[in-house]
Amino acid sequence: MLGVALQSRTFFFIVMEALTMSQVIIVVERPQDWKSYYPSDQLQTVAEFLHQGEGGERNIRVINLCRGYKYLSNGYYCSLLSEARGFRAIPSVRTINDLSRRAIYALEVASINQSLQRWFRDHPKDGAEQLTVPIFFGTTPVSTLQNLARQLFEQFPCPILEALFVREAGGWKLQTLRPGEIQKIATEDEEFFANALDQFSRNVWRQPRTKKRMRYELAILHDPNEDQPPSDKVALKKFIRVGKQAGVEVELIEKRDLMRLGEFDALLIRETTAIDNHTYRFAKRAESEGLVVIDDPTSILRCTNKIYLNDLLRNNRLPIPRSEIIDRSNRKGLLAIGESLGFPCVLKIPDGSFSRGVYKVADNEELSSTADRLFRKSALLLVQEFMPTEFDWRIGIFNRKPLFACQYFMTRGHWQIYHYQSSGKVTSGGFKTLPVHDAPAKVVKAAIAATNLIGDGLYGVDLKQHGDTVSIIEINDNPNIDSGVEDLHLGDELYRIIIDEFVRRLERKRMGW
Repeated sequence: MLGVALQSRTFFFIVMEALTMSQVIIVVERPQDWKSYYPSDQLQTVAEFLHQGEGGERNIRVINLCRGYKYLSNGYYCSLLSEARGFRAIPSVRTINDLSRRAIYALEVASINQSLQRWFRDHPKDGAEQLTVPIFFGTTPVSTLQNLARQLFEQFPCPILEALFVREAGGWKLQTLRPGEIQKIATEDEEFFANALDQFSRNVWRQPRTKKRMRYELAILHDPNEDQPPSDKVALKKFIRVGKQAGVEVELIEKRDLMRLGEFDALLIRETTAIDNHTYRFAKRAESEGLVVIDDPTSILRCTNKIYLNDLLRNNRLPIPRSEIIDRSNRKGLLAIGESLGFPCVLKIPDGSFSRGVYKVADNEELSSTADRLFRKSALLLVQEFMPTEFDWRIGIFNRKPLFACQYFMTRGHWQIYHYQSSGKVTSGGFKTLPVHDAPAKVVKAAIAATNLIGDGLYGVDLKQHGDTVSIIEINDNPNIDSGVEDLHLGDELYRIIIDEFVRRLERKRMGW
């Protein structure tokens, strides 16, 4: 898109045309910072940009290549005023702040440090004790570290990053991560930088659609290959159709589309969420870029850990099964479970879903052996009394209001809704969908009270009922919405309620409320 002074001017004209269509503004600190590249009408100095005072055009993208982003510097104000004018800037103010202190970004890169040895496996073993890796829009001239560069850029989207790695006794470690400066790019890397910026702009900030523009654009994150997705293909098509009726362009996106989030106004996650995979990164990125997002990252954090939920519900005096939290170092506590809860009881890992990671144990011996296996994954486990029922209630809650009510029946001959057989086959029980007002008032009231502790997103609360006694089993941040199941009673109205709430939140955001 910018064209290093290459031998072929054809490249330059193709790049400049792409730039024009994409409505990209490139901001540099001084004109000489661009001396290695062809002139461009899209280029502005930071002084020109800061004093132009224009805004309101949603399709303008700002690539901030200032010499630094220190708080209240020109580079900082470039991104800050871009956001004030309704532009989308890279880096965002959120990214600038995250990179400003190691204490902040160290938490984000902890998971990366765990994977460094795998990424450095193919890196030449030249005996060096440290390595500085330049990263340009998620790519790097260090060919063996492309995957590492991409993940760092996904977490900290900044045009130029410098990552310093050091070799310690336990292997390689990311020591520092900071923004780089365009005027300091090595001569041999200038063409690589130009191509990286060109590729980034064409793939991420693409030419606006020529078709009639909708009021808003909603991305739905899904995985077409997921075995048990929270929404089936028919339900996703209903989101698209109902969205169009409401003036919302709905587009299905996948894991590879993280850097496209800036194209959209809102994100709906319809893929099984987890803290340690891309769904949480999507939620975090969407929130940091100002999108309306469901599931929001806070809800994912709170709902995906059963131990957190158990303590939250108990401390707020909501009805839950009798429970104990056990840790791997307390064998006495493990042996006392039978006395406090009785057998059989149910042993759970903190982050299981769809009945996975949940085990019924019949005695102390089975409890001990199962716990030993699960302690390899988690330092803490949750044990609950066994409450056999014909079905579990699932109450869908959205924006603090009940949305649907279902009964999920146990698989024939099994004690859970899903039965994962050793052959790999998965079976499940039936269901019954009711109008919310036909569900027991105690069940609905308990579900609303539980989700009020989490937020105002989209949740599914699982509950068991014995006569007049109701127990909350868990809160799901990513509940199923499948065609012919959860929407059986409301039909298209269920999807319309969700789309309309997105529009309401977007309108409030636009009005500054």
